[in-house]
Amino acid sequence: MNRELQTERTQPRPSQTIDPAARTEIIVGVLLAMFLAALDQTIVAPALPTIGSALGNTEYLSWIVTAYLLTATAVTPLYGKLADIRGRRPVIFGAIGIFVAGSVISALAPSMLMLIIGRAIQGIGGGGLGALAMTVIGDVVPPRERGQYQGYISGMWGIASLAGPVVGGFLAHKFHWSMIFWINLPLAAVAIAVLNNPLKKLPPVRNDHRLDLIGASLVILATTSLMLVLTWGGSRYGWISFQILGLTFVSLVFWGLFGLRIYHCEEPILPIEVLKNPVVATATISNFFSMGVNLGLGVYIPLYLQGVRHLDPSSAGMSLVPLMLSMVCGAAFSGWMTTRLKHYKRVALIGVTIAAIALFALAVWASTLSYLGLEAVLMVIGVGVGTSFPLVIVCVQNAVDPSHLGVATGAATFLRALGGAMGVSILGTVFLSYGFAQNGQAAKGLSDLGPKGSAAFATIFLAAGIGLVITNVFLLLMEEKPLRGESAK
Repeated sequence: MNRELQTERTQPRPSQTIDPAARTEIIVGVLLAMFLAALDQTIVAPALPTIGSALGNTEYLSWIVTAYLLTATAVTPLYGKLADIRGRRPVIFGAIGIFVAGSVISALAPSMLMLIIGRAIQGIGGGGLGALAMTVIGDVVPPRERGQYQGYISGMWGIASLAGPVVGGFLAHKFHWSMIFWINLPLAAVAIAVLNNPLKKLPPVRNDHRLDLIGASLVILATTSLMLVLTWGGSRYGWISFQILGLTFVSLVFWGLFGLRIYHCEEPILPIEVLKNPVVATATISNFFSMGVNLGLGVYIPLYLQGVRHLDPSSAGMSLVPLMLSMVCGAAFSGWMTTRLKHYKRVALIGVTIAAIALFALAVWASTLSYLGLEAVLMVIGVGVGTSFPLVIVCVQNAVDPSHLGVATGAATFLRALGGAMGVSILGTVFLSYGFAQNGQAAKGLSDLGPKGSAAFATIFLAAGIGLVITNVFLLLMEEKPLRGESAK
């Protein structure tokens, strides 16, 4: 194994063999491919009522979103290892192909069950696009310059978060709900056309490694059962119900078996040397909590704006624009500064600290702050949280051997996605603890949650602020290694 790694280290790095024009084409292509996955996490929501009316079985509407999230999160580590074994080009094209197949199945679905199956297949493809995009950027850009491109990735996610609800609602209302899936085909075709030739210039990888299918199966089963706990807990079943406790036990068993597997397998899907890397450990844990806060706020701030601030759904959605745009600006600024500062952690540490203080202030004045004041606070939160996203991936990729670039990026992306799901679930548990049942009657009353609603969201903002404090603790613990430049890559 060591001999193989030494051989790989002697090969020229992609950044040394790819000209700037091809590098730009590759980055544009992978960003477009990643946009497919990002857009599909937000474009479906406004079309759900229309889909329910057309297909029936409205009690399973939430599974249209959940099925995608389940499979996308579970397969992320698998793609990282596959990219290290088979090469970037065939794996990223395979992910796009699976995503397109799922989109076609979803668009043609005659029933709710078939639509859910199509969404699950979409997730299998979409789950790899984010990790593969960051891996390819890691291939062609030295760590010292990588923060700038990670800012572009955060910007792409921000654009998708803003465009998804608008495009989804427009297509479902003006045309047909299936158009939200058909639109993926031309986007995928453009991504493949842009990526096809430039990716051929990436140096070939060694193909004598083996894929740990048993480990991949265990992590998928463990993740899926955990995601079911987070999805069903407190809504479909009580947290201490037999179903939730049983699923928790099943998840723990699979995680335990997975832990044993990575210790005893010759080539595990997540190598021990990567997981034991202190920079990887602290960076991914930090990102776990920051993404939990990010996605949790994205779900519950619109509900806060409607239930406590009495805005209609359209106005509540527009009120999120400053938060999303400021988050993109924070990520772009952090990525830009990472390439120019020796002590590059300081931007994220300061930004996350300010965001945490803003959340604590919002918890105190959740019901009394003026609308303009609220928008200003949301912008501060967005900028602060955004500063942490580019830094983490850059540090992870900088800390590992280039031969483990794909699997390390996949692990970081996997834990980020899992953290986002857990953040939504934890904040949802806080909300439900105030007696708001998730049923039709409660949905009709979302426009006025009363004093209880103000108290619930004050606690939610407090919990989110604590999440950012934990984020900063692990950022502080993360070693600030010098970023490798072109020659050291």
